[in-house]
Amino acid sequence: MMKFRFRRQGAEPNRERIRHDLFAFSKTVEHGFPSQPSALAYDPRLRVMAIGTKAGAVKLYGAPGVELTGLHKETATVTQLHFLAGQGWLLSLLDDNSLHLWEIYQKEGCSHLEETRSFSQGVQAARSCVITRVTVILPTSLGAVACLGTEGGAVYFLALPALVLLEDKTLFQNEILQSVPNDYRCGKALGPVESIQEHPQDAGRLLIGYSRGLVALWDQSTRTVQHLFLGNQQLESLAWEHSGKNIVSSHSDGGYMVWAVGGSGQRTQQPVMATIPYGPFPCKAISKILWRSCESGNPFIIFSGGMPRASYGDRHCVSVLQGQSLATLDFTSRVIDFFTVQDPEVPEGGFENPRALVVLVEEELVVIDLQTPGWPTIPAPYLAPLHSSAITCSYHISNVPLKLWERIVSAGEQQSPRLSSAAWPINGGKNLAQEPTQRGLLLTGCDGTVRFWDASGVSLKPLYKLGTANIFQTDCEHNDSLNQAGEEEWPPFRKVGCFDPYSDDPRLGIQKIALCKYTAKMVVAGTAGQVLVMELSDDKSEHAVSVATVDLLQDHEGFTWKGHNRLAPRNGPIAFTPGFQPSVLVQCVPPAAVTAVTLHSKWNLVAFGTSHGFGLFDYHRRNPVLARCTLHPNDSLAMEGPLSRVKSLKKSLRQSFCRIRKSRVSGKKRLNAGSPSSKVQEANAQLAEQAGPPEVEMTPVQRRIEPRSADDLLSGVVRCLYFADTFLRDAAHHGPTMWAGTNSGSVFAYALEVPSQEKFSERAVEAVLGKEIQLMHRAPVVAIAVLDGRGNPLPEPYEVSRDLAKAPDMQGSHSMLISSEEQFKVFTLPKVSAKTKFKLTAHEGCRVRKVALVSLASAGAEERVENCLACLTNLGDIHIFTVPALQPQVHYSCIRKEDISGIASCVFTKHGQGFYLISPSEFERFSLSARNVTEPLCCLEVSRLQDTSCLRLCGISIPPHCSPGSPEEHQATFSPGSIDSPSSSMENPLDTTGDITVEEVKDFLASSEEVERNMRNASEDEVRPAGILIK
Repeated sequence: MMKFRFRRQGAEPNRERIRHDLFAFSKTVEHGFPSQPSALAYDPRLRVMAIGTKAGAVKLYGAPGVELTGLHKETATVTQLHFLAGQGWLLSLLDDNSLHLWEIYQKEGCSHLEETRSFSQGVQAARSCVITRVTVILPTSLGAVACLGTEGGAVYFLALPALVLLEDKTLFQNEILQSVPNDYRCGKALGPVESIQEHPQDAGRLLIGYSRGLVALWDQSTRTVQHLFLGNQQLESLAWEHSGKNIVSSHSDGGYMVWAVGGSGQRTQQPVMATIPYGPFPCKAISKILWRSCESGNPFIIFSGGMPRASYGDRHCVSVLQGQSLATLDFTSRVIDFFTVQDPEVPEGGFENPRALVVLVEEELVVIDLQTPGWPTIPAPYLAPLHSSAITCSYHISNVPLKLWERIVSAGEQQSPRLSSAAWPINGGKNLAQEPTQRGLLLTGCDGTVRFWDASGVSLKPLYKLGTANIFQTDCEHNDSLNQAGEEEWPPFRKVGCFDPYSDDPRLGIQKIALCKYTAKMVVAGTAGQVLVMELSDDKSEHAVSVATVDLLQDHEGFTWKGHNRLAPRNGPIAFTPGFQPSVLVQCVPPAAVTAVTLHSKWNLVAFGTSHGFGLFDYHRRNPVLARCTLHPNDSLAMEGPLSRVKSLKKSLRQSFCRIRKSRVSGKKRLNAGSPSSKVQEANAQLAEQAGPPEVEMTPVQRRIEPRSADDLLSGVVRCLYFADTFLRDAAHHGPTMWAGTNSGSVFAYALEVPSQEKFSERAVEAVLGKEIQLMHRAPVVAIAVLDGRGNPLPEPYEVSRDLAKAPDMQGSHSMLISSEEQFKVFTLPKVSAKTKFKLTAHEGCRVRKVALVSLASAGAEERVENCLACLTNLGDIHIFTVPALQPQVHYSCIRKEDISGIASCVFTKHGQGFYLISPSEFERFSLSARNVTEPLCCLEVSRLQDTSCLRLCGISIPPHCSPGSPEEHQATFSPGSIDSPSSSMENPLDTTGDITVEEVKDFLASSEEVERNMRNASEDEVRPAGILIK
């Protein structure tokens, strides 16, 4: 009989086509803030910005939903990014001194980003010089030439977008030194090029600044120095005033100087104004400075750094100065770069009138409204720092009702009255993606806070922030005072941004979240055993929070809690803002971290579990219903908690010796590989293989799984809790039940006596133990679900009454699906007899980490929807099974097996999508559905130069084979070890007898593969290397 019990059902004849229409794996978009940003650029014509990272990624952002991503082939840090304004070209410089050109191009109506050319180390481009490390890049306003300032002090010119070195335009230090007065020269070199800025009214003139402090105005057409600005401090940055009559320079002593650009009669200039804003004591360098004209009169002077070394040398600041108004924007992480947003075309004699200041720091992007008094912050529709505090848990809700959505959005808007109402200034491009068909919420738990995110579309937008610290007596109240600078404080610091790397109290950490989207009830559970029952309110209130204690040890003797103390609740009324407000605080004893929680708002019940047991609480009557201890006598480790500093050395030594003893015993039992008996077994196995007929189908090999010991540590941890209206006592009567699964493979099922809605206040809820199941291998129970008579998961509370789901089949027999770390098993109810199973660990050699029942709609037939079981393993693979037959359908490689935090953070959505952390600040979104896919689809309109007329405007001529339209990759050498000089090319002479073209040099130096690729590309009408792109 047993061999027929677990027989699989026959496969459908057209199952392969159905599978193709149902399942499709794709990683669609990255939500959050890029990890370890290192460079920033802005295109004022396209109105998009680009961020480069230390991992070599390049990400473009425009209007919400407009996102493009590219990745360098080399894993190197992006040190600089520069747009060719309006043309859809982007230059990137890596820390290996290679220059790369990216192209925004159209394909099937959508924009894509890919690398097309490189100017890299190791390949000689022409007969001339070798370039040292590049320090500065300036694409000219006409977009046809890029100026490269180097560590050796020379300036080189590249034709764009061909990336061809224009050798005859190279500017060496010797030409500048000829115009420098002898008393300033003093036999010293000028140092590396620190800044190159184009004259705002004349593209043929360049302002070149050297590290020593000298600034020269160079005329490209006449190759002469028009003006010299003799600085006496180490130069950091340069900026033009829009009219071109003044320049401003920032220096290493924390000061800046204003210089007047006089007539042609006076070549050497002295500053008309020099100041150290935060002096007179020694200050840190001002690394970058901007000058923006304003119609109101006083210009904006914006600079980073310059803080007094002794007092505020560790602050990360950007200062905004306009007349007598000064704001010192104080960030919690290092400033990477910043820019202002204004109209790209300013008429002669007009004003720039910057609208916004965009600051990129290591952990967030902050945008300041410069046209509103007080310069408030503009809320970002994307790039919000998910990791404002470290994420400890995630929870997703699909199909959020519109009324609940509007209430949450309203509560969030009331939390930030000081934010600017100005429109988001980086609004280039057009979002082509369809409007989301349903509203999705992603909740992330941090240190004492829960953040609500709009996860409906491509952009992850913050909606609301729920704080729980004010309910307890903690030491975190001082943070509010730090945000407000005193009236007499100097510098006038102003805290901006929301990234907060400091934890007020680790016990406040949020571990589990549950939310009922129909009744707006919510449960938040934390590290110190606190379980908060909350309800959404549209008005502010002031009330006391009821406190109840549930003892999970149930008077077990011999256990002493050695971990952290419980959080002390505040006494008396507490003021709450509109939003989710707590009504009851349930404190678990001992105060261990909550490991599982579930909510049933129709029955007014909340269940919670820790490493000691689980409890059931009636939050309407505010009294406990049930407490059950799950500790094993050897579970002493559960009494120490994650934050305990009291570890028993004696116990640790005993455990170590036990492991050594077990390994020795198992080693003795193992046969020696060279022993005669092992050779006999091998020979027998070979004979058995040869004797068997070839047409016999061999059964799949299963790994032998040893049952886990009941003495394993932390066996009493409650892993999952579940409410269901099903058959538990007999097959004729169904009713409310609660299920709990533990780390030791135990499942407890309780029958609940829940009074009707009218008698909630009169009668108490009662719980009676109905079943207790012990899995054979004692593997931890990851999830429990009950399936109705048709094999569908039971709907959520209120889902049927609101006509949002079909009523469950209560006529046929129900089934119970238990997912453990090693296998999935379906039992019949109420007899709890095994119906079917799949041994994942035995077949695949992996363990289950995350499980979810997902509803997948077919891309071919809209009416076809299947409920499936999706599971993520410890190897990072996702497996999908049918329900309730548990037939394997597909499996995909999703996360690297070494990425333990990514696997632990994964959360599935109800309709076949998912999220997992790829860095502390980024979620990767993926889809398992062929129909339900959320990915960026956008379009950027670019206008490119079709000829070389702009080059000739600058007095530059290039040979025909170096035209910007050339499709080949042009490369030249960047050598970190060479010194720029006119004779540097003589050190590596190239014997030539005539004109050498770029292609001849490439054929001479490139590998055979590159030559073949170039020949193949030359024969194609449209040349574009293949790449992995995100639409």
